[in-house]
Amino acid sequence: MAIARGYAATDASKPLAPFTFERREPRDDDVVIDIKYCGVCHSDIHQARNEWGNSTFPMVPGHEIVGIVRAVGSKVTRFKIGDRVGVGCFVDSCTTCAARDLDLEQYLPGLVPTYNGVEADGKTPTQGGYSDHIVVKEGYVLSIPENLPLDAAAPLLCAGITLYSPLRHWKAGPGKKVAIVGMGGLGHMGVKLAHAMGAEVTVLSQTLSKKEDGLKLGADHYHATNDPATFTALAGSFDLIICTVAAEIDWNAYLNLLKVDGDLVLVGIPENPVPVHAFSLVPARRSISGSMIGSIKETQEMLDFCGEHGIVSEIETIAMDQINAAYERVIRSDVRYRFVIDMESIKA
Repeated sequence: MAIARGYAATDASKPLAPFTFERREPRDDDVVIDIKYCGVCHSDIHQARNEWGNSTFPMVPGHEIVGIVRAVGSKVTRFKIGDRVGVGCFVDSCTTCAARDLDLEQYLPGLVPTYNGVEADGKTPTQGGYSDHIVVKEGYVLSIPENLPLDAAAPLLCAGITLYSPLRHWKAGPGKKVAIVGMGGLGHMGVKLAHAMGAEVTVLSQTLSKKEDGLKLGADHYHATNDPATFTALAGSFDLIICTVAAEIDWNAYLNLLKVDGDLVLVGIPENPVPVHAFSLVPARRSISGSMIGSIKETQEMLDFCGEHGIVSEIETIAMDQINAAYERVIRSDVRYRFVIDMESIKA
């Protein structure tokens, strides 16, 4: 067993603190990665504070992991020492299925999350990227394009794929009008990706405070949802709306912004049930759906797409010991647009 250094939540009511733990000895199909950067996702906060009710402690969060390969097992063929790699939201899949589904594995039984989960043996806890290294099966390691800076590429492993997957599935592209609800860590990635796909992009944000940023990142239009006139002016406008916020909103008002056969897709997860009136759906054959990250295959496709288009996240880099303050800032939406932890700081 190798000793890892990191930060962990030991209780839902306590701040994250330094934590030493064991990583498994590498197997012949494993890749050992020295973590250079790890993004901070709002789901890290939800789970560290047990806001979803399924947390186990101690917990080392972090699933937007990028780093350099330190060692590879004897059966590893895709990676070598020194490669730039990433690890996203899960480290094994289809562990209780007849076969791994390369396209839909994130939706099937047996998904093993990068942290706050257990490995296929049903007992070994997984620990995430707020640490100095990680050991991951080759099939769940991703290649980071050489032209993307590692720090700004880290959020692509969750925020990037969370937006890329529904944009691709619902065929965002030329001739399509796409709205992104929320201009935060997820939303700003949606703007960049939808713009690169060729869609006409509108940001729907509570206020116009980030309008300049939104237009600079690729939005064609930007509207404030605290203005009732927005919902009148944009009624029946969009082919696709992706909602990135976890707050309570007027779902029926947003559904009425869709065209006939339009889709409202949730990637943010509200705490309470989503109340929808049938008359917001039936008269225009609209749909409301959800989407969760992407498969390893699709995540690599997303990374390659980002490499081709030079897309990374807008980030603020922090030291590991700033993580608790960063959590509070995320809750206040006081970051533009994603925190990334520099893991060199954990060695200090």
